[in-house]
Amino acid sequence: MTSTPALPLHDAELAERLTARLQLVEELLRDAVAHADPLADDASRHLVNAGGKRLRPLLTLLAAELGDPSRREVVDAAAVVELTHLASLYHDDVMDSAPLRRGAPSAHEVFGNSVAILTGDLLFARASNVVSGLGPDAVRIQAATFERLCLGQLHETVGPQGDQDPVEHYLQVLADKTASLIATSARFGAMFAGCHADVVHTVTRFGETIGVAFQLADDVIDLTSDGTVTGKTPGTDLREGVPTMPALLLRQRVAAGTGDAADAGIVALLDSDLSDDADLARAVAALREHEVVALTRRRAVDLARAAVDELRPLPAGPARDALVDFADALVDRAS
Repeated sequence: MTSTPALPLHDAELAERLTARLQLVEELLRDAVAHADPLADDASRHLVNAGGKRLRPLLTLLAAELGDPSRREVVDAAAVVELTHLASLYHDDVMDSAPLRRGAPSAHEVFGNSVAILTGDLLFARASNVVSGLGPDAVRIQAATFERLCLGQLHETVGPQGDQDPVEHYLQVLADKTASLIATSARFGAMFAGCHADVVHTVTRFGETIGVAFQLADDVIDLTSDGTVTGKTPGTDLREGVPTMPALLLRQRVAAGTGDAADAGIVALLDSDLSDDADLARAVAALREHEVVALTRRRAVDLARAAVDELRPLPAGPARDALVDFADALVDRAS
């Protein structure tokens, strides 16, 4: 069951409407992942049943409030972005060796790597089936978004090349791997609610900017929380050598010679074998106390403010206010 939207809304009528429409999205998701094959059905339902914040479909429904939110296509579009997100998680968790997702064992821990990867493919196929009913423009947008998701994962996997700046490389990875789908979520909402092209363009830019802020906030949360917010074991990215902004900023200092001996010691710890839980906990604790975490949080806040600035051309009202609340809620998680 879907509860009230996962952000503070000052308009009770809007909150009630969004809750009801999120339930329609939830029903469509469960129908879309159902399979006659028992294994495919069980594996496909694994992450849907685990729940989640449903941030992407929520953003679709919020953006639709700028037009006619009652159109059935809006609900279908919201389901498409969440199906795409779920599919990517099956693949990401295999690549990152993440043991937990949304507080439950990752699909690859339950079913094995091959089944998890193929289940992700099945969900991409189901997303494609739903989006095909929304017309050729939606299919092209979905395809371009899927391409960016893959490029983001590819570039994260191979890392910066030649003289690429690692921090700038990482921000581009976040733009492709995370922000692209969040931007499409907002774009679909306005687009299928019949909004003017200028409005669609505005919320797309908003989604792209807030998407990067969202992931930077997650980088902070991964170090400062007990894992209940992300549903992942704290420090999982450190253990698997996956770049995060705090670690990159620290490495940048050491490489530039502006860090001290303690900074170099933390980098050496990050580069050591972190397979033991105690060693991982030491690395998380050391990085958590460093000022690079506060700098990452500041970047997230600054980007959230930039995203809100993108909304200025929109008419004042509950819909724009709710989008501002959405931006604030995404970065407040890291406070």
